[in-house]
Amino acid sequence: MLSVRLPSYAENVDDRFEPLDIHVKRTEGVTITFADDFVAEFNLVALRLRCPCAECRSLRDRGEESWPRPGSPIPLEIATAEMHGAWGLSPTWNDGHTAGIYPFDALRNWADSEGTSPRG
Repeated sequence: MLSVRLPSYAENVDDRFEPLDIHVKRTEGVTITFADDFVAEFNLVALRLRCPCAECRSLRDRGEESWPRPGSPIPLEIATAEMHGAWGLSPTWNDGHTAGIYPFDALRNWADSEGTSPRG
C-alpha cells in the first residue's frame, strides 16, 4: 500500500471535497476518506478507464479504449501516487502513463453518482 501525504489547507474547502485520508493499494484501488466522513472506493480499472488526461479523453472521444493499449502490462497496477497541489491525485500506472490528474471534487462527484455510501 502507498501512503500519500496530504497538505495542510490554508483556505476553507467544502468538507465534501477535502480528503482527510488516501489509501492507494497498488493492485486493488484507491480509498479516499473525505472530511465529512464519506468514504469513496475506486477500483484500478475504473480509474484507469476514466483517466482525465487529454490523450485518454481523445481516445474515448474517438470510440477507442484508453486502456489496455497494445503492449499494456496486465494486471494493471499503480506504481506510485502523489498529490497534485491540494486538489488532486496523480497516479503513475505500471504502463508508464502519468498524465492523468484526478481532482478530488470529480472523484467525490463520481462516488456520489455511483451510490457509494458514507461510513457509519
